[in-house]
Amino acid sequence: MSPGPGLEPGTAASTTAAFAHGRALNPYTISGRAPSSQTSLIFDIKLQEPDCAVNTHQPVLPARSIHPYRIPLSGPAAVPTQPPVPCQLYSSSWSVFQPDIIISASEGYLWYLQVKLPPTVHLLQDKGKLMDFLLRRRDCKMVIISVCSQVLDCQEKGSLPVVATVFDKLNQVYKEYLEAEQSYTAVMESGPSRGAAAQKRPVRTQAVIDQSDMYTHVLSSFTERKDVSHKFIIAVLMEYIRSLNQYQITVQHYLYELVIKTLVQNNLFYMLHQFLQYHVLSDSKPLACLLLSLESTYPPAHQLSLDMLKRLSTANDEIVEVLLSKQQVLGALRFIRSVGGHDNVSARKFLDAARQTGDQMLFYTVFRSFQQRNQRLRGNPSFNPGEHCEEHVVHFKQLFGEQALMKPSTV
Repeated sequence: MSPGPGLEPGTAASTTAAFAHGRALNPYTISGRAPSSQTSLIFDIKLQEPDCAVNTHQPVLPARSIHPYRIPLSGPAAVPTQPPVPCQLYSSSWSVFQPDIIISASEGYLWYLQVKLPPTVHLLQDKGKLMDFLLRRRDCKMVIISVCSQVLDCQEKGSLPVVATVFDKLNQVYKEYLEAEQSYTAVMESGPSRGAAAQKRPVRTQAVIDQSDMYTHVLSSFTERKDVSHKFIIAVLMEYIRSLNQYQITVQHYLYELVIKTLVQNNLFYMLHQFLQYHVLSDSKPLACLLLSLESTYPPAHQLSLDMLKRLSTANDEIVEVLLSKQQVLGALRFIRSVGGHDNVSARKFLDAARQTGDQMLFYTVFRSFQQRNQRLRGNPSFNPGEHCEEHVVHFKQLFGEQALMKPSTV
């Protein structure tokens, strides 16, 4: 068959019927008009067969018929209750025009041919090829999400590689969009130039399935399923994270939180400890806070959280708050000194925490510590009015007497 308008060389069709061809939302359709055929074949010329020396193309899907259409009767002879008349599909009176137009001269109708994507989920068993096909279509987002849900329904031994393939194909497109967006932003920030004027903002198509989409529509509900093995659930979550890392996409903290919650719900604390110890789950403040909330269920989570906050090196305030909330006032004081923040920290915050413990000697130690700081910084142990420590000074006098206060002359 010689290529016609819009049909690229190498598109092959195995049939003896007469043809009409056109494009419907990018895939190429070839429709047979012979009475014995009356079906359409769908090709995608961008889908390449691996290790194929000859540039040939096979139908993406099994032959399918165009959806039936009924023509309502009109005119003087029409009866209101008379049902619409079925349209003769693949009629010899049809004329097909690029890209997706069908005209029936005998019936006086013009149609646009469209491909219904949802049925392809069950028609194409090769999920890798199905993803390649869907990622090039418009209005594909929810169909792609349904494919993800479908592959997660299968818990057979060989299903995880299929899941990995689907995730990789999604994240490849996701990464390409992120790089295009970053490139555009860099050009715009560089200032007005000839290149900036020519640069167009990348369009986010429905093929871009980001982490939020996967979390909201697929993974969150998947982890709540009771009919799925928790081992498979964890394997799927880690596979998605693995794919994101492979394409150097920063993993959002809510995905890590989903992993931790799944591990905790199934009492897999040893695995949680290993994931954190070997940095399978990346450090972040939200993750550290989540670990803190697990302390009542898993006591080592408290120290794991502190270790994570220390590694972040930008979470000193959070570490102090955590220690104070656990009434580890001296520990918080030692930590803030170790990072060089003692001179700027709020005295009242520490005095409040020390007083709440009810330990008088602890309060004395903390109070004296800040008096010594004041003496060193200002040459006077008294607190400034802006520090709002008046009530603690009164409390100190009530407990230990005014003579216990440091005097300005004390070094």
